[in-house]
Amino acid sequence: QVQLVESGGGLVQAGGSLRLSCAASGSIFSINAMGWFRQAPGNQRELVAHITSGGSTNYADSVKGRFTISRDSAKNTVYLQMNSLKPEDTAVYYCAHARAPNLLLLRPFASWGQGTQVTVSS
Repeated sequence: QVQLVESGGGLVQAGGSLRLSCAASGSIFSINAMGWFRQAPGNQRELVAHITSGGSTNYADSVKGRFTISRDSAKNTVYLQMNSLKPEDTAVYYCAHARAPNLLLLRPFASWGQGTQVTVSS
């Protein structure tokens, strides 16, 4: 079991920036993927970005060039730097941990945090 605690959400104007943090504890896989997904009311979950224990990253087309994911393995923490935020980025953002990127959105195989609200005003 992995526990994930997110922080850093909030209200920001369009064009602004926020940095989300996710601290992991518990039975963390030595080879793993961690990522952020978001869900807005009425929308499907969208995997925004992920990073593997080897350092490989991947981003959704909707955030490429604006968001950056990074991790501090010593602290078991992953970050999401969000720049040039748009109103359509408004959602609850969740941190996820799994053995591989393709498992991050599959609840039986992944651990999720409680989520943090990001609201971007126009």
